[in-house]
Amino acid sequence: MDFTKLDGLVPAVVQDDASNEVLMVGFMNAEALARTRDSGYVTFFSRSRNTLWTKGETSGNRLQVVAVLVDCDDDTLLVRARRLGDGNVCHTGQRTCFFRMLE
Repeated sequence: MDFTKLDGLVPAVVQDDASNEVLMVGFMNAEALARTRDSGYVTFFSRSRNTLWTKGETSGNRLQVVAVLVDCDDDTLLVRARRLGDGNVCHTGQRTCFFRMLE
């Protein structure tokens, strides 16, 4: 992975493996990617808190990794995941973070 373009981070798009729905976008550094691969659960780097966080660690709505794909430029990830818990991924309680239309 090329972590040089965004100060050590790469965008990670999370897609539901069963429905193909785009669930959320987060950022990973090398450590978050390694933890994701080792644990089998999606882990991001929080830019606001400057620390790693595993999706669902407090809510129980974890994202179990099915596959990790890399784009042709080696600077963006697509994580295909299985939703655990109640299945709602967004911190607002919505199923996906993409639930509002741009007006």
